[in-house]
Formats: sequence, C-alpha cells, structure tokens
Amino acid sequence: MLYLDESAAAPVRREVLEAMWPHLTGYANPSSVHEPGAAASRALEAARAEVARHLNARPAEIIFTSGGTESDNAALKGIALADPRGRHVLISALEHPAVSESAAWLGRLGYEVETVPVDDDGVVTPAALAARLRPDTTLVSIHYANNEVGTIQDIAGLAALCAEQRVPFHTDAVQAAGTLSLDVQALGVSAMSLAGHKLGTPKGTGVLYLRRRTPFEPLIHGGGQQRDLRSGTENVAGAVGMATALQLASQSDVTGLAMRREGFIEAVLARVPGAQLTGHRTRRLAGHASFVLPGRSGESVLLDLERQGIFCSSGSACAAGSSEPSPALSAMGYSPEVAQTAVRFSFGDSVTSEDLDRAAAALPGGGPASQA
Repeated sequence: MLYLDESAAAPVRREVLEAMWPHLTGYANPSSVHEPGAAASRALEAARAEVARHLNARPAEIIFTSGGTESDNAALKGIALADPRGRHVLISALEHPAVSESAAWLGRLGYEVETVPVDDDGVVTPAALAARLRPDTTLVSIHYANNEVGTIQDIAGLAALCAEQRVPFHTDAVQAAGTLSLDVQALGVSAMSLAGHKLGTPKGTGVLYLRRRTPFEPLIHGGGQQRDLRSGTENVAGAVGMATALQLASQSDVTGLAMRREGFIEAVLARVPGAQLTGHRTRRLAGHASFVLPGRSGESVLLDLERQGIFCSSGSACAAGSSEPSPALSAMGYSPEVAQTAVRFSFGDSVTSEDLDRAAAALPGGGPASQA
C-alpha cells in the first residue's frame, strides 16, 4: 500500500502512542486534588508548556481542544462574540469548512461576512485584504496553507496589516504544522488552530493558541478548566501526544521532502498529457502536489490508483462524496468541469522518491517510470 493522503490524516507515530500510553491507561482526573489527579495535572501542564515552547507562546495561551474544527469554531465565534469594535468578519475564499461555516453561523446572527478573493495561485494578496479592512472589522481569518492546493500564505504580512488597525487575526495552521514555522511571535497572529492527526496523533486532539488579552467568549461552559476558556475534563493523553508530535515534527527533513515533491511534480507534468499543477508553483507545502487532469474524471482516476494500491484524494476529505466542484478551485478561476478532475497527493518523510515515481507512472498516460 502507498498512502499519499496525509493532508487528510497522517499515520499515527509509534513514539506518540508510547508517550500517550501511560495516560491512556491512567484514569485520574487532572482536576482532582489527590496524588493520582495531581500526577495527571503535572503531565497536562508539562504538555502545555512543550506546545507553548514550539509555538514561542506562553503556556497560558495554549488551549487543548478536540481538533482543528473545534479550534477554528472557538476562534471565530469566541473572538467575534467578544469584540465590541464591530460586526464585520473577513475570511479568504479558500478557507476550510470549519472556518467558512463558522463565519456563516456568525452571518445568521447579523454579522456581515465578507470574502477576500484569491489570485489564480490561491494567494491572498496584501492589497486584496487591505481593500476590505474597515474600522468595524472585528476579525480576519486566513489559513496558513491550503489543504487542497498546498499554497502557503504570507501570514506575517497579512497579520501585520491587521495589527496596524488593531483587528484580531486568526490563522488555521492545521496543514502548515510539521513543515512551516509556527512561531506566533514572528507570525504576529492573535489566534492559531492546530490538529494533532495531521502530525501523527490519534484523531480527536487539537490546539487553539489565543494571544493574551485577545477578547474571547468561551463556547463551552462548565467546570472552568483551562482558565475558563474551554471547560471540560482535559484529554491528558491527547495533550501529551500533541506535544510529542510537535517535537518529532521539528526534526523532519523538510528540504528533502520538498525536493522529492519537486521531482514528482516534474514527472507528472512531463508524463501525463494535459496535467496542470494547481496552487502556487513554489510557495507550497513541502509534501503536497495537486493537479487537474482535464478530460478525465478525478473520481475515476482515484479508483484506478486505488486498484494499484495507491491511495490519494480529489481534495478536502471534509467534502468527500460531494458532487459539487471544489469551492477552492472555483475561487481560483477553474471551471466546474475542470475542477472536478482534481487529484491531490500529500505525503510525509516516510515516502521515498521511488514511491512517488510509482505514483506518477500509475496515472493515466503516465507510462512506466523509465519514460521520465
């Protein structure tokens, strides 16, 4: 089996499971005052400190969640509901549904939700954002890197524009984690979302970074855990797994991964008639290559690859099964017919150049690897 769908979920790492195991088998509540509870609390706070270290943040700014979707929901709704400056929300045209649907929910409450367009490469330009910032803008949310086409945004530059007008800036960094810097001080963001299952943890673990003094209305109320920002008994094992996964990701050979990606892109474009790369040619995730194959059905290509033991996707896993063309590709100017021919390959350190050569050769018209 050749698994090339890590943008949807990465394989769980053995080291992560080993770090989590004592806390999966442990049962004490970290809020309990007895020694087993205190031990669980110490493990939780050590994990929080480790995550904060990787983000160049304060431990008190780290909120553990159930995943990227909860983190996105909490950021958009929590900041918008708490900020009295206005009721105008800006998001990009390529956001994950966790962001776009949260913004739509705010729209039903009377907020004005405006979409910032992207160029043909999926880039949000500073000019496009600046043209839409207003005195009553309460929040801007623009993803760090796109899950479908891999384009990386200039988050530091976009966040700086917002900072000039004191507008909170959130970024969904779920896809960026593991290959891009998550230094929140350098990025200048007010809030950032992460998901553990993109880094090698079991599904159901996430992080929301929330800068100190950022207005925030908690969405989950109860026992007051996590400084009253997200009540509920904490998932200690998940927090430990997240901290471990971030530590492991910091050791990844991102340069080597990007070189393998480049070789794969060149092979597909050279071998497959009509194939077009989607997303920015160079400002893209190290382990991400996405294409449209005009004249072919993306779903049929996926089925053909699966019969050969190669597993990838046609785009966002959260939109799998939809008959509608990708909103992201549509926003980038692709026709519905071409957008429905999309195929996405996403991979990590364990995938070799030989693996990618096999995938390129398996595409329709790709021919044997020796034809490269």
